[in-house]
Order: sequence, then structure tokens, then C-alpha cells
Amino acid sequence: MKPHVICLMMSSIDGGLHPSRYTPSPDGTRKEWSGVYERLHTEIAGDAWLVGRVTMAEMSKAVAHRPALSAPVTRPVHIAADPGSRYAVAVDGSGKLHFDKGDIDGDRVIVLLGSDVEDAHLAELASDGVSYIVAGGADIDLAAALDTLASHFGVRTLLVEGGAGINGSMLAAGLVDELLVLVAPALDGSEGGQRIVSHGAEGFGSAVALTFRGATPLEHGVVLLTYDVRPGS
Repeated sequence: MKPHVICLMMSSIDGGLHPSRYTPSPDGTRKEWSGVYERLHTEIAGDAWLVGRVTMAEMSKAVAHRPALSAPVTRPVHIAADPGSRYAVAVDGSGKLHFDKGDIDGDRVIVLLGSDVEDAHLAELASDGVSYIVAGGADIDLAAALDTLASHFGVRTLLVEGGAGINGSMLAAGLVDELLVLVAPALDGSEGGQRIVSHGAEGFGSAVALTFRGATPLEHGVVLLTYDVRPGS
């Protein structure tokens, strides 16, 4: 049974994702808006949070290296974390991410990988204390991966926190239960900038349906928009 999935994002009023490009506001600062996001992230108290490869690469800047420890390579699942851990999950189908430790700010790392990843990369991850789940095919079956997160790691509530591509893939697959968007009192205005969700040139069509649940004013001019998500027609 898959975890309950909440997509949590912050954007400018026009949907921009990068606070470095936001216009200033007398209601708050970029640092204060980020603090609102982090507070909500903590209060939701999910068992894990999930991001795409590009987002995780901003957090872990390690490079490929020889495993420090020799260990047998196991597929499809390697569990390096202690029971009851909180997890940082990265979607990295081609095995491009590297780590120099097994956690991100104390949250134990799990990497979702495609079947083509080489044993040498799995050995590197295991040596660094990183858990992983290898898909049955070159493309990651996100629904199957979520089932494994629940059954092998005890994940019951999962926060999906970008980028736009992984958010779009999760929504299109019908895996998201709630969408929470924090809107900062700012504009981005850049042409072609990344938005909360992307899903190819054709978009979603009628594949996803949102039901508005509420709008809550928060500190520093931020507004929380909350939606229930279900598959469309």
C-alpha cells in the first residue's frame, strides 16, 4: 500500500520557483518566506521527503569515488538505515548522484534507480551508507517504488518537494493525494523559468483533477493554498 503523498511547494504569485529572482516585498524577505516553508515541512512530520535528481544534486555535491568499504551488491533493495529513520528520497534513474555520507541534515538517503545502473555504483552507495531501490526496468515505476518505500522502510506519509519534472510525473501517475502551495508575496517575471509542475508539451489534459480545500494567510505575507488531488476523467 502506497504512502499518503503530499506535494508541498513554494512559488511566487506568477509560479516562479527560485527566490533569488523574486521581487522584494514589505511583507517579508526571501529568508523569512523560506522559513515558513521549512516550518510547514517540519509540522507535517512526514516519514520521508522526495525530490528529483537535479534538486538532490544541489544538496549533495559529492563526485564518483571508490567504495571505502567492500560489501556485496544486492538488488533490488538495499537498506542502510536504522528502523524508524526519517528519509530523504532521490529519483535518479541513471545513477548520476553521488554522496559522501548516508544522510541529508540527519535524514537518511534512499535513491530510486533504474535497472541499468551498474553494480559499481550500487557498491559506492552502499559503502557511503545510502539505501537504494532498483527498478525492474530502465524507467522507474513510481507506483512500485512507493509501495517499496512503504513495505521496506515504513514510509506512511511522503512529501514530494520538486523539481517540476518529478512533481509532474507523480501527479500524472495518480500518486499525489494533496497539493499544498505556499505563495510568497512576490513576482518572478522571468521568461521560461521553471514552475511548480511540468509535464511535457501537452500538459496533463484531463488526467488530474484538483478540489480546492482552503486558503490560509500565514506570516510574512505568505498564503497557503490547499487542494485535494484525484485522477481526472
